[in-house]
Amino acid sequence: MTGLRWGILATGGIAHAFASDLRTAGLDLVAVGSRSQASADAFAAEFGIEAAHASYEALVTDPGVDIVYVSTPHPMHHATARLALENGKHVLVEKPFTLNRAEAADLQRIAAERGLLVMEAMWTRYLPHMVRIREIIADGTLGEIRAVTADHTQLLPSDPAHRLNALELGGGALLDLGIYPVSFVWDVLGAPETVTASGRLGETGADTEVATIMTHAGGALSTTLSSSRAAGATSASIVGTEARIEIDRVWYAPTTFRVIAPDGEVRESYASEVDGRGMQFQALAAERLVRDGILEGDVLPIAESVAIMGTLDEIRAQIGVRYPSEERTDG
Repeated sequence: MTGLRWGILATGGIAHAFASDLRTAGLDLVAVGSRSQASADAFAAEFGIEAAHASYEALVTDPGVDIVYVSTPHPMHHATARLALENGKHVLVEKPFTLNRAEAADLQRIAAERGLLVMEAMWTRYLPHMVRIREIIADGTLGEIRAVTADHTQLLPSDPAHRLNALELGGGALLDLGIYPVSFVWDVLGAPETVTASGRLGETGADTEVATIMTHAGGALSTTLSSSRAAGATSASIVGTEARIEIDRVWYAPTTFRVIAPDGEVRESYASEVDGRGMQFQALAAERLVRDGILEGDVLPIAESVAIMGTLDEIRAQIGVRYPSEERTDG
């Protein structure tokens, strides 16, 4: 353990989940920052946090904080993570890492210049069942991987005023839900060589459904589906010439999976045993990297997070989604 002192920036639902898992893991959560003192105080009281700051600036300049977890709405990820890096803090940024590739690359550059860790909080990659799946793939158990498929489909609020449907807040199924299967495909097959996407837009112009077909090295294929208006299987599979892996609902959270031979024989069954939601594993990984003086993540390198944002940019371009902040940037 490095003894890193954690600060949480913003106090929404995902921040509560992360704080709970930090406490579960016994990590050192020392500060929280919000845009109001009342919100910061309430969060601090809930989790037994000593320092409650009434601004993000106060949090990132707190000398008692070593690493900041950014959990603001998507459009604020870049600015708040940048603020933390500029004040000498390591940063774990909630997924999606930023709104687009340009913002992601900027954070990568600043972190490198300052000698700091910046890491995307794609917590799924650090879960024990995903660690085991990568071991199985590396062992060659599946043979040649021919196809990967994953969906993330939920029935979420359709209210146009809801954050999920507000373009100015980065709303849409892709960034909230689709980031999971797209990142999963990258994890298993690497960078796509071609991307083909189709989508459906809702009343506000935000995407409600997005499907992709991508090709990868060696001709492997991947398919993903995300939806914010209908709940599907939310499962995933990796299909190889020697065996396949079937990951059960909800595949991106602690769950079960099986390795199945072509004749149907179950060669391995795995069941997750995780305390809490499982967000602590990414925090433990961040602490390990800082302890070892490694500022480029191994499970999810920052360069890969930047490239994944580029894939999401391409998907959005094909389905016709742009965010207001991008229009302003273009002048």
